[in-house]
Amino acid sequence: MFWFLLITMVVVVAAVTLAVVGGGDSQVLPEAAPEQLVDPLPVTRPVGPGDIEALRLPVAARGYRMADVDDVLDRLGAELAERDARIADLEAALAGGRPRDEEEGA
Repeated sequence: MFWFLLITMVVVVAAVTLAVVGGGDSQVLPEAAPEQLVDPLPVTRPVGPGDIEALRLPVAARGYRMADVDDVLDRLGAELAERDARIADLEAALAGGRPRDEEEGA
């Protein structure tokens, strides 16, 4: 049993030594291109719930790529502001078109 463990340890040490020394100047891993946002939000139409559900942000070494997240949040913020303004305009038009007694609840 002792000889088996001794031979196994020698083989493992030799394999590790050859791997380290044999690696030489070659890189362990090749450089990988950073992931890009594959399917961004649509530009030609408003963003819908399905677009948000299908959105997958690329992952970087330390989380998500900030530029992609910032672009998505800017786009969603602009669309929400546009929708809020449209809702306010429609509510103002609706309030202006009502008869006076309906507004007072009579």
